[in-house]
Amino acid sequence: MGIIRPRATDVKTLDDYKILVTFSNDESRIFDVKPYFNFISFKELQNHDLFKAVRIAGLSIEWPNGVDICPDELYYDSVPLN
Repeated sequence: MGIIRPRATDVKTLDDYKILVTFSNDESRIFDVKPYFNFISFKELQNHDLFKAVRIAGLSIEWPNGVDICPDELYYDSVPLN
């Protein structure tokens, strides 16, 4: 049996292009999206209205323009809320 990794169950936007993600292990973590703006596919997310439209999709999160973040990356590259 493989390792069961936490998956996103809730997401909320914060100031300064950060998101608060709650995972299936009940842990809440903060993920900074700003470094991803260096990638062409993420540049559109600098639009505040589009950025705030983030939602849960499958095991991770996505925006209406189809941009998403790998579930493992979302967890391991975020920092615990507390």
